[in-house]
Amino acid sequence: MIVYSCHGAAKNVTGSCHLITCNDRRVLIDCGLFQGERDEEAANAEPFGFDPATLDAVLLTHAHLDHCGRIPKLVREGFRGPIWATAATRELARVVLLDAAGLQEEEARRAQRSERTGNGSFEPLYTLDDALRSLDHFRDAVAYGTTVPVTDGIRATFQDAGHILGSASVVLDLDDGKHQRRMVFSGDLGNPGRPILRDPVAAPAADYVVMESTYGDRPHRSLPDSIDELYEAIRSTVERKGNVVIPTFALERAQELLYYLHRGIRSGALPATLQVFLDSPMAISATEIFRRHPECFDEGMREELRHGDPFAMAGLHFTRETGESMRINDIEGGAVILAGSGMCNGGRVRHHLKHNLWRQRSSIVFVGYAAAGTLARRIIDGAREVRVFNQDIPVRAQVWTINGFSAHAGQPALLDWLGTAPRRRVFLVHGEYGRGMQVLKERLEARGQACQLPGLNEPILID
Repeated sequence: MIVYSCHGAAKNVTGSCHLITCNDRRVLIDCGLFQGERDEEAANAEPFGFDPATLDAVLLTHAHLDHCGRIPKLVREGFRGPIWATAATRELARVVLLDAAGLQEEEARRAQRSERTGNGSFEPLYTLDDALRSLDHFRDAVAYGTTVPVTDGIRATFQDAGHILGSASVVLDLDDGKHQRRMVFSGDLGNPGRPILRDPVAAPAADYVVMESTYGDRPHRSLPDSIDELYEAIRSTVERKGNVVIPTFALERAQELLYYLHRGIRSGALPATLQVFLDSPMAISATEIFRRHPECFDEGMREELRHGDPFAMAGLHFTRETGESMRINDIEGGAVILAGSGMCNGGRVRHHLKHNLWRQRSSIVFVGYAAAGTLARRIIDGAREVRVFNQDIPVRAQVWTINGFSAHAGQPALLDWLGTAPRRRVFLVHGEYGRGMQVLKERLEARGQACQLPGLNEPILID
């Protein structure tokens, strides 16, 4: 018997976690953090919908926190099997998980000092020791196109998903002794035609597909128009002597923005004297990892690397240390500040928002997805005042939302990836219910494809 169940990103965007049971073997695909509203983040501390000790293996599609962020908790609660991932994902996951553990511990210390907790009993979701133990479970890297015999009756093949460095879709070949079924897990899919990474590899023939639907309701704005708008946001802000704060995801988005800034300065579209601060230790480490994995790049990017560093520019500053980050806030104008987190629910960007949101001559530029309930989403939705570090800050800066930089495929690209070959069923996950997820379901059903939106922890028989 083969059973599928979704334990995260079910009728929601974050917390990706999928379980396949094939006879008595159990394999998990991703184990991510829930992000967004306070209630959603509280779900991270809840028990898994399965016993971690019974799992045979974990297959990790990529190193974003909403796909890997609960792995240390999984190990803490009894998982003892191997974790399979690509080489780049394995390196990035180390950076992401250690950073997340440090933040968990810092938040716990802050809560214990707060009068609101009273008894000081708040515990981190997991510790640095937990994160380090979880890293011991990563096995030899899996190359794209290579099939791994995960356990009895389950084989996995990783395909390039084109989302972030090392990202993969996972093709599972399942054999329970009576039936042989193929099931594809899309992971997060990238947009075709982007610089740096190759395009996603299309879904192969399969009986079942578990597919992300983040932007299932719409296409993205064209990339050239988005780049032009980014340059205009920077130029107009510098002209009025303000700073540009760009809340930035450390993996992929930061590197892509550095590439466009480099190109803009080289072409004259941006001032040659522009001062750019990558104020994110994680993004700095990720940029170094990018340089070590040209096997993930498209041919155009590999050619650029042969002629120089496409992420570098004269005015670029990497600020790892806290003191260096704090000194950025002494700059009155002319700085472009890339800082995490992208959704503004933590990290150094909150300090930069505190110092720039109230200044009319500054700009806040959003270039990625913001989940409901996050600080980024409140600013994007037009809040006149937001709370940052227990202070009410008026929003007077110019707010730009540039949608064309998303690392997720838009609706046309999702449909192209899936193709028109009929599947027994397509399960839609990782999307906003009532928006991307529901619209994509209607589109697929209109062309005769059976779809289902799995419920959280709902067991589904794969017949």
